[in-house]
Amino acid sequence: MKDLAFHLTDIVENGIRAGAGEIGIRLRCVGREFRMRIDDNGCGMDAETLERAVNPFFTTRTTRKMGLGLPFLFQNAEQCGGSAGVRSRPGRGTVVEARFPLDHIDCPPAGDLAGTLMQLIVGNPGVNIRIRMDCGRRSAGLATREIADALEGLPLGHPRVALHIRELLASLLEEVFRGRLI
Repeated sequence: MKDLAFHLTDIVENGIRAGAGEIGIRLRCVGREFRMRIDDNGCGMDAETLERAVNPFFTTRTTRKMGLGLPFLFQNAEQCGGSAGVRSRPGRGTVVEARFPLDHIDCPPAGDLAGTLMQLIVGNPGVNIRIRMDCGRRSAGLATREIADALEGLPLGHPRVALHIRELLASLLEEVFRGRLI
């Protein structure tokens, strides 16, 4: 995976496939470190499945024989001196967290976070995606449910709505992180 946005997409899509109706995304800068946390209320995993989930040769999908998302996230975080972890409980959901030192030469770039978040929102209108961004004293947040309520029936997937959501997310990311993300 080339950048943090790809990791974010993979983890959120895993939660959606696991039946999540609520997904929380928290993006933070703490010092010179970028932290990402994704939690969902999907079906969760038992201890055995959780242990196997970080193995690239394990997947619950039937469309391919390898599950590379979590192993690549762990590898990319550790490669630049960061870390990643996952915890889960059956019937309760899953939490994935990762830390990336922004000043490490091997830290993956952020990628198109605004476009990625917009795609996740408009592509999954039945899922309430809550996004929280923090960097120092600056913070911002939004949720799919709030956006949908404000639109009064206009679909999230409407091209003008999608464009507006992307512009809003880009503005919030810039306001909060002020160019600190690569």
